[in-house]
Amino acid sequence: MTASTTENGGPGGAGAAPAAAGQGAPPPATAGGGAEIEIDREDLVIARLAAIAIGIHVMESALPMPLPGLKPGFANIVTIVVLQHFGWRVACWVALLRIFAGSIALGTFLSPTFMLSLAGALSSMAALRLASWPLPARVFGPLGYAVLASAAHMTGQFLVAYALFVPVPGMLQLLPFLLSFSLVTGVVTGIISCKLLRAMPETAK
Repeated sequence: MTASTTENGGPGGAGAAPAAAGQGAPPPATAGGGAEIEIDREDLVIARLAAIAIGIHVMESALPMPLPGLKPGFANIVTIVVLQHFGWRVACWVALLRIFAGSIALGTFLSPTFMLSLAGALSSMAALRLASWPLPARVFGPLGYAVLASAAHMTGQFLVAYALFVPVPGMLQLLPFLLSFSLVTGVVTGIISCKLLRAMPETAK
């Protein structure tokens, strides 16, 4: 029917040529057809926070510390901020993305350093899950979460280091120092997290 109308120069003939010329072009992507991924403001904020966490993770590796693998844990500030505003699942995603992307950027992926970082991140996120799930947020707050995450992070790293890399009794003598260091850094990162949470505009929360 369409071919005969075009050949005869009927009413559809004038618009048939442009239509035929455009048959090879792909149809425009529509939200209903599933061809588009909608990105809202919350996704952009989370992506920026993840990028900041990765950058801090990379910069911390260059700081001189008394023991290998010992870090102040400033990247955990981002984890606490994300936990307070977007929940545990998003905070866990940001923390794991920081570990994997940071290790790839530093060239330490699947190395002992990566294993220690991953163990610390998993331990801290498990502790935050246990603390934030059955209890209301007011029981801990950003400062309490930061101290808990820092202590759990250090404990997880120590257990993996002792079990896999340095299984000597002398390692146990370092545990009190490491836990004390983690408590101090946890308080510092918690205070910074509280200040950042208060300073964040409502549009970014």
